[in-house]
Amino acid sequence: MIKISTINEAISNNEVQALDSSIYNGHEKILFCKDTSTNLKAIIAVHSTKLGPGLGGCRMWDYKNQNEALNDVLRLSRGMTYKASITGLNLGGGKAVIIGDSKKDKTKKLMESFGEFVESLGGKYITAEDVGMNPADMKDIRTKTSHVVGTPKEMGGSGDPSIVTAYGVYMGIKGSAKFRWGNDNLQNKKVFVQGVGKVGGFLIDYLKKDGCEIIINDIDIEKMSEIASNKNVNIVTENEMFNKSYDIYAPCALGATLNDENIEALKCEIIAGGANNQLEKEGFHDVLLKKKNILYAPDFLINAGGLINVYSELKKWDNEKTLRMTENIYDTTISILKRSEEEDISTHKAALSIAKERLNK
Repeated sequence: MIKISTINEAISNNEVQALDSSIYNGHEKILFCKDTSTNLKAIIAVHSTKLGPGLGGCRMWDYKNQNEALNDVLRLSRGMTYKASITGLNLGGGKAVIIGDSKKDKTKKLMESFGEFVESLGGKYITAEDVGMNPADMKDIRTKTSHVVGTPKEMGGSGDPSIVTAYGVYMGIKGSAKFRWGNDNLQNKKVFVQGVGKVGGFLIDYLKKDGCEIIINDIDIEKMSEIASNKNVNIVTENEMFNKSYDIYAPCALGATLNDENIEALKCEIIAGGANNQLEKEGFHDVLLKKKNILYAPDFLINAGGLINVYSELKKWDNEKTLRMTENIYDTTISILKRSEEEDISTHKAALSIAKERLNK
């Protein structure tokens, strides 16, 4: 059986608990998607289509409950709106989450069912790859909808966006270094990369070429050990990772690592990573970082490389132009950090104000 519910219907049916309306107000569409024949449980959130269709990846994660999934997709979809805006792309913001273990629950039929729900939105939402998904999944989704990007290159798609995401984060790190230290030479800088999935793994490669000393941690012990061995980097335990001193902290796992506890313990000069929604409380933890004189490169700016990559698929750009566009993150990072300093506001607020200015135009 296939079922689509709105946010209000989901609340009245006790599928999710009532949230503070400020969390979902401003979203154009929130759909709860169920297909009992494939065991699909997904949420699609379209935050804005002011600048174009809402484009954002689909994340498959084993959430504790639907409320946790709902909070995640709403924050992510809103972040995509600001990411597209600040990067100068004619796109809106959207996101999807599939509730389940990508290693155990993912099937071709499940992907196809999700594709049918995407198709039902008529192009208001374009899906792509995110955590727990890969280009092969995009290929399966593509059998049911044309509103998907990030399909394999042999199908004419842009392929895995992770390497371009990592390149944008690297540009953000270089720009942050230039602003903080007067030059972007990263030789011998100590960098803690938290999360060594595809983005974190590619970021390590870029940083290694610059001569950085790299320390890593990941919840997947086996993957972490493999990366440490193959890339010749050091491991820090979960208990110790926020008690060590670093030049740069690069969060590349899930969000909310910049919270009361971790910020209190953090000893670094720059935070710049690929994870989405790094601030647990926007408007509070970004201010706390400023008070501690820790330079924070806003996540929705410097992790925009993946979005640029899939946008290039829609625009038929070649790889060279995609990388040139991603390199602009370096200059944009510096300009936002300057604005933060000049206006005496947090870097997150400075970035948000620029993104909103374009939206309001």
